[in-house]
Amino acid sequence: MDSECQQLLPSVCAVLADPRQPVSDDTCLEKLLDWFRGITETDSGASVLQENPCLVDLILQGLTLEEPNPSLLGFILRLAGLFAASERGFQRLSEGELLLSLFGQNLSTSRLWEDATVRSGWIQGVHSMVQHVSAVQFLYDCGSMNLILTLQKDTSLFIASSANELIVHILGFSILSAIQQPLSTSGSNWPASAQLIVAHLNRSLRSSVPSQVAQSLKALITVFRGCHDTWTGVLWSSFVQPVESLLKQEPVCEASLLVELFLSMARSPIFSHHESELWGLLINAMQRLDPLQASSLSLGILKLRNCPQVVSIPALRVLLQPMDCILRATTDHPDQPGMLELVSDSKAVETLLSIKSSCIGLLCQTLAHLEALQCLDFFPLELPHEPLLHCILTILEFCIGLSNPSSSLGNRISRFLVGSLRVQRLSLDVLGAVSHWTISSVSLGKIFDVLLVYLKSPDTKPTILKKSFQATLKWLLSCSKLTNLKDMSHTRNKFLRDLLPLLQKRFSSPCWEVRDSTLEFLAHLVDCCPDQDELRQILQSSAVTKPVWDLLKDSESYVRASAVITLGRLAVIGSLNQTLPGPARTNNQQNVISKLLEILGEDTESFPRRAVIRVVTDWFREGHLELLGDLDQLISRVFELANCDLDWEVKLHGLELAEIFISRTAGNSNLSLCPYAVVLSSTPESSLLEKSLQKFCQVKLFEFLLSALCDCDRPVAQKSCDILISLKRTLCVKEVLIKGPVAQKSQRTDWLEESLRSWRSCCKDQPDQDCTAGPQQKPEWALGILEAVDLDGLQVALDKSSDHMEKSPRSLLQDILATAGTLAENGVDCY
Repeated sequence: MDSECQQLLPSVCAVLADPRQPVSDDTCLEKLLDWFRGITETDSGASVLQENPCLVDLILQGLTLEEPNPSLLGFILRLAGLFAASERGFQRLSEGELLLSLFGQNLSTSRLWEDATVRSGWIQGVHSMVQHVSAVQFLYDCGSMNLILTLQKDTSLFIASSANELIVHILGFSILSAIQQPLSTSGSNWPASAQLIVAHLNRSLRSSVPSQVAQSLKALITVFRGCHDTWTGVLWSSFVQPVESLLKQEPVCEASLLVELFLSMARSPIFSHHESELWGLLINAMQRLDPLQASSLSLGILKLRNCPQVVSIPALRVLLQPMDCILRATTDHPDQPGMLELVSDSKAVETLLSIKSSCIGLLCQTLAHLEALQCLDFFPLELPHEPLLHCILTILEFCIGLSNPSSSLGNRISRFLVGSLRVQRLSLDVLGAVSHWTISSVSLGKIFDVLLVYLKSPDTKPTILKKSFQATLKWLLSCSKLTNLKDMSHTRNKFLRDLLPLLQKRFSSPCWEVRDSTLEFLAHLVDCCPDQDELRQILQSSAVTKPVWDLLKDSESYVRASAVITLGRLAVIGSLNQTLPGPARTNNQQNVISKLLEILGEDTESFPRRAVIRVVTDWFREGHLELLGDLDQLISRVFELANCDLDWEVKLHGLELAEIFISRTAGNSNLSLCPYAVVLSSTPESSLLEKSLQKFCQVKLFEFLLSALCDCDRPVAQKSCDILISLKRTLCVKEVLIKGPVAQKSQRTDWLEESLRSWRSCCKDQPDQDCTAGPQQKPEWALGILEAVDLDGLQVALDKSSDHMEKSPRSLLQDILATAGTLAENGVDCY
């Protein structure tokens, strides 16, 4: 603690203890606790109390007030816990029974205990204090352990949860502190506090009150999730019987917590060896739990890396059982085994599928679990691809009324699922997730047929249409990996020819989300299709690209932005030469660029302008702009428009383009951006430098970068500063540097802003003068600016957050005093 804070602290403690000056802002107390927490991490609580006796006075006065503020009392309890976390601090507060008044049972008998803030402060203070054996023994001797166990049943969920965490902390700490010989399974040689907690948790697990059972299960989950020491195996032996009893109940009590408990244990190396008795318990649990809970447990089991197959195989059967029921319900002979060849009893699953709400809930969970399995980087079992795919497609057909099975269960399920957006959304997600599966060309054709129905139907909702597009892209990309198979390629091309006319109708939809999703799909289609020539022919034959040009004038800015991006991708593969009327076909790409520059300069919404500059940047990065005649003129125009734009993202994308342009120009001139690199060129270095600088000035690069450096949006200024520092290190360290008139060193942005403002004012006052020949276009001026401006200092300043000036504890203490009226002036606090 610095001397200034130490001088202010007595006054602050006096203000906090004065009931006539309550602290109106509780966040100040939280910030004080954060500060003291940081101090006690380096200094012991005893030394802090010794150097600042006003803190002890604050604790004493807070306890003796007749009606203390609950927030203040909670703060004092938490503060005392921080100081008592060290043994010396604990001993200091034990003097005069102060610690007993704080963390004994006396406070629980007062009226103040009814306030949740006080109870929360007490439980958090105790948790902070329990860092040594003396604190645990103190709680046991004074009876506060029983109070902690009682708080586990508190009406406040936050306090009950905090009590649970404290119970687990005390249990683990007391056992680890006392382990000198192997622990007995009976618990006879366990510490007294640990025996008390274990007995309490056992009683709660056997209780008929569900809330008590739940809190004990939560405590066990915390134990086994957070600790993998050998003593947890001994601890589990005390709870096996009550947990098994819970599984035998009808229905199973707190089933979701039991699932979480079993999985937290299965992830622990103490219980995950193949000889562990836990695996038998998991098999029993999957049989006893209802299908929804059993499916959650089976998914967790299948995610385990070291699970024996004797457990993982039944888990997979449980997870896929609803899909098996769907398959059997859609066959002509529903009594025969399903195509997934599951042997477990399906009566409970069929019962859930016979009720609409539970049917939709169970199928949604199964589909989500099936998708989760596709994300695993390991999966030792083999899934039946064709039957599962058939089931997914059947569910999608049910949702739009395409299938009408003959069995009673199948007919009932099909009626339940008609129009279910949840099931459609999840089914399409799964269909996209399994696109890496190896399937037959017949199944691929079936997939495309179902997707085509969804994409064609006018009843398809915008969100479902977007999901359909996403699944379509994944399967088309999957087909591209199988282009050596003629039947796969034929199926894909036939689907594309059927699909593209549908896109034209979607472009005319009154719903802007539909138009936007369709444009996004077309842009992604161009990116994911490897056979660009074949795709270009299909696009031209369908004339689907003509509406893209029209959508550049859409009333919705999101749609215009997507149209810009799509137009950019189509221009890359040259599929636009049939979209423009008349003479424009001969100079197609220049027309596209002219239109994009018009949007960049005139569109009133930021999204289309951002899209334009992203497209130009992508073109330049990929080398597509090299085919144009005057590349420098285009880049100069883009920098000029980006410089005048008010949107910070437009400027940021413009800076990305500038960075690529600098790198490309330096590479073409053999001018390395590293000042120590070897230049492999016979041309003198000064000539290379002059050419690069001249080109930078011609495209108004420096004017753009320096204006961005002065921008009020910090990301823009930071990016510009980084680029300029790289340029400065490259250019200004060369011995061949062109010398020019240089201003005073270490100038800041205010000087730079004034320089730019003066030049622009000169151009405005003398419109006949050629401003492009001004100082900004001269290498000497640019190098002089780079030398003059303190870029390194600006970078440090820009890296700091906006509240860095007043973030100190001193400012916090001054604010507390100012709020109480102790100081004449109220200092600004951003802490």
